[in-house]
Amino acid sequence: MPHIIIEYSANLETRADINMLCKHVRDAALATGLFETGAIRVRAHKCDHYAIADDHPYDAFVHLDIRIGKGRTEEDRRMLGQAVFDRAAEELAPLFEAPHLALSLYLTEIPPESSWKKNGIHQRFRKN
Repeated sequence: MPHIIIEYSANLETRADINMLCKHVRDAALATGLFETGAIRVRAHKCDHYAIADDHPYDAFVHLDIRIGKGRTEEDRRMLGQAVFDRAAEELAPLFEAPHLALSLYLTEIPPESSWKKNGIHQRFRKN
């Protein structure tokens, strides 16, 4: 962990570079120093069906859901959330020039008894 899941309204497909958003969000999480490189996974899901405000055709949303394992301090969680949110807002800044984008982030701690993992990627980054 962490897993960062980005949901976004389909009307952003031509107005935002979602692949770059994924990479920049990953880089922001890595820059906190809280996670190993092999642990971070970012994915984005386009939402084709949604209703926003008054259904203006330009109204759009991006929601980031960060899931982390339990054990980080409150300060670390706040730092992570703020770093990822700020980087996403920076990447999406041109869309905030008009009043049609909603950006949100939620961070969840997953208790160890509710999580099963097997990650072969770590060995590429860990030094023996």
